[in-house]
Amino acid sequence: MMKAIPQACLSGAHLVYSMLRVSDLEQSLDFYCGKLGMTLLRREEYPTGAFTLAFVGYGPSPASTIELTHNWDGRKYQHGTGFGHLAIGVDDLKASCDALAAVGVRILRAPGPMLHLAEESERHEHIAFIADPDGYRVELVQNR
Repeated sequence: MMKAIPQACLSGAHLVYSMLRVSDLEQSLDFYCGKLGMTLLRREEYPTGAFTLAFVGYGPSPASTIELTHNWDGRKYQHGTGFGHLAIGVDDLKASCDALAAVGVRILRAPGPMLHLAEESERHEHIAFIADPDGYRVELVQNR
């Protein structure tokens, strides 16, 4: 059994953002803002550290924000096996995939129901997967 810390130690705790390292910041901004409709909330240049941070999201809530980190030295990244994917809810899954495919976004899994049904659920989630310019997987989930 995990040992819990006193709740007071985490008073005010919340998810601030998720971070992805990207190889081409402008290409990533075009994907997340231009194709997925996010807003560039803030961009910060760090010349002494040779990197740029760009914060994108759908609204002011920090929990819906992604930090795109671009290191200027041109390094390439390996995704590893620990990171899974980002997930974005959409009102019309098929129309969203059709529109994204029309502007060159790679569809990794066509829209459709999940293969498995959770014991707690009475219906299958409908999902699709796309890839960002660096190959990160983004799940599109049909809003309920």
